[in-house]
Amino acid sequence: MTLLTQDAIEKKLLRFPDWEYYENAIHVEFEFDNFKDCFSAMSRIAFECEAQNHHPNWTNVYNILTISLSTHSANGVTEKDFKLAEAIEAIVEVQE
Repeated sequence: MTLLTQDAIEKKLLRFPDWEYYENAIHVEFEFDNFKDCFSAMSRIAFECEAQNHHPNWTNVYNILTISLSTHSANGVTEKDFKLAEAIEAIVEVQE
């Protein structure tokens, strides 16, 4: 995978208004109504991560899910991260 430049990342982020780029990764935080809804989304995201063979750094505290994506083998952000971000957005959108 080829690393994306900062300019390319910022352009791609225009399609993902809730996501930010810093510390060599793209990041987002989702707030759900309750823990059950958050955990349900995490479970569905986990299946997508397995399907794409790409796994996020994430944390969950009650109804808050924080996700960071970077391609570890490339030491930064690649197209692979945006493909997973797009899938995550679709999953979370369906949940809401």
